[in-house]
Amino acid sequence: FALAEIDGLERLRYTTSHPIDMDDGLIAAHRYLGKLMPYLHLPVQAGSNRVLKAMNRHHTREHYLDLVARIRAAQPDLALSGDFITGFPGETEVEFEDTLSLVREAGYAQAFSFKYSPRPGTPGADMKNQVPEDVKAERLSRLQGLLNEQQHAFNRSMIGRTMDVLIEKPGRRPGQIAGRSPWLQTVILGEGAGRVGDIVPVRIVSAGPNSLAGEPLAA
Repeated sequence: FALAEIDGLERLRYTTSHPIDMDDGLIAAHRYLGKLMPYLHLPVQAGSNRVLKAMNRHHTREHYLDLVARIRAAQPDLALSGDFITGFPGETEVEFEDTLSLVREAGYAQAFSFKYSPRPGTPGADMKNQVPEDVKAERLSRLQGLLNEQQHAFNRSMIGRTMDVLIEKPGRRPGQIAGRSPWLQTVILGEGAGRVGDIVPVRIVSAGPNSLAGEPLAA
């Protein structure tokens, strides 16, 4: 709340490493601070309580989904991001389906997902029942397919909306500049839209899998 009082500081974001970092104060900030962008990265890793316990995570599926519901009640326009691991030692097909059902219930604007890989010195590296590589890969493919569907749907929901875009850098193609939406999406604009560091009002005209395209609104 104190940061929001700083003159000239127009946008606030923060990172989280674990759901236990989310307290009532942070949830309240999403309700009351207009400068706090409506984006949250909240890792979960898996949807099975047994797998989460084996990972030494200190949250449960129920706690995570309740937390998401509370945050969305405070900020209904939230874009949710997460982290996922498939094929943790001992993960069954039913437990993997628990992850898919959690993704469907929570709904993600973007996410990071990986196959489990043993690392020396970590508890999982010495666990029995290591999941075969082909099974891990197949599960990751299914998970990423679902996550990509959700990300594409979220991006498409922006078409026709107006928003303030922070211009960050030149675009990949000549005549383009790239900025960030309040939901952390890349927004492609014509280079006449403004300068790096400007925040400009934009109408979104199209959406791709990983970015939006917009037109600046007339002053």
